[in-house]
Amino acid sequence: MRSCTALLRSLRAGEYDKALAALYALDGAPDSLKKARDRACHAAEAFMNTFTPAETAQTALFSGPGRTEIGGNHTDHQHGRVLCGSVDMDMLACAAPNGKQVIRILSEGYPALEVGLDDLSSREEEKNTSAALVRGMAARVKELGCGLAGFDAYVTSTVLSGSGLSSSAAYETLLGNIFNRFCCEDKLDPITIAKIGQYAENVYFGKPCGLMDQMGSSVGGAVFIDFDDPINPIVEKVNYDFSGSGYALCIVDTGSSHGDLTGDYADITKEMGAVAAHFGKKVLRDVSVTDFRTAIPALRQECGDRAVLRATHFYADDHRALLEAAALKNGDFDFFLSLVNQSGLSSALHLQNTWSVHDTRQQAIPLALAEAERLLDGGACRVHGGGFAGTIQAWVPNGDLEQFKAGMEALLGEGKCHILHIRPQGGCVVAE
Repeated sequence: MRSCTALLRSLRAGEYDKALAALYALDGAPDSLKKARDRACHAAEAFMNTFTPAETAQTALFSGPGRTEIGGNHTDHQHGRVLCGSVDMDMLACAAPNGKQVIRILSEGYPALEVGLDDLSSREEEKNTSAALVRGMAARVKELGCGLAGFDAYVTSTVLSGSGLSSSAAYETLLGNIFNRFCCEDKLDPITIAKIGQYAENVYFGKPCGLMDQMGSSVGGAVFIDFDDPINPIVEKVNYDFSGSGYALCIVDTGSSHGDLTGDYADITKEMGAVAAHFGKKVLRDVSVTDFRTAIPALRQECGDRAVLRATHFYADDHRALLEAAALKNGDFDFFLSLVNQSGLSSALHLQNTWSVHDTRQQAIPLALAEAERLLDGGACRVHGGGFAGTIQAWVPNGDLEQFKAGMEALLGEGKCHILHIRPQGGCVVAE
């Protein structure tokens, strides 16, 4: 590592252009690389202006990418299988050790935070805050035997808020890589970093999330995950060059709010759990599809039709995630697209997470999907992430991208259709 001044000088001279291009210029456009270089330089400059580090401070740039769910909608909490991927929208930090027993972070657009390392116990008043994530990750890193050291970090983010790209996982992956370099001598692998992030989110932040978000962000590229053993999931990186597929990945923001949808999300878990409980199990993964289908008449009476339909979705989408990963491995993108469309249809008809029954006037997701289907000549589209509101995902033929973007933004507003790329690398040190 080098001083921040030296790092900035090297960034401006283009010495890190290859590394930046691999993360942020996946479309091959020269202006994409320039924007990435300018952003990296901005992070370094802002770090120096905020923290005025000593000239001897060893400084580095770190990245934690957002993630997109590709296959397996609402399967992870039933110990099922998913396919996800890291994207080229990320959280970028310039950071350096500060020689103190405190972590100081300034994220653009948010108040500065400080977390002392002398007391790493969970604090009720920090629930649902970034400070909880920092403290929780520090506590877990210490439990793993690493010697903690304070650091300063300036963070800038391109991860869209409320987009289903998981800004929290990006933040956790970013922090995990900083801890890894400054405190753990680079001994933590991406899967361990993901588990540290989940621990902080579950225990300190107060959100009982699964591990998919953190794995997608930390491991990078397309990632297939089998949660049959959620403590030790099977994680497989799927090697596929999406840039050569002839399709662009779009995340479309419908402008609808996730507020007051906690009950809708909880109902999915509750109803799938009720079906599993009929068989004396906690999750659907532990119930065979044959036993489920045989018991449908009894399940309708005991759990209701919607619960049966949601369980039907689980079994189908759990298997589809496996098929999607295989299709990519085999280079069969057409079959992959057909599976994405099947997943979208199942989410709408069986899982029923495209709109909330508590507000029938707000059906932005089905409306956006209908318009996407009208605009697409080939390709695929589906609800993205948790659903009920938020975003849709579309795979658009490159030749139709301009028309698709214009059509979606005519419906939803300018800037609502975002073109992303699956980046091959997860959380990492970008420059040092």
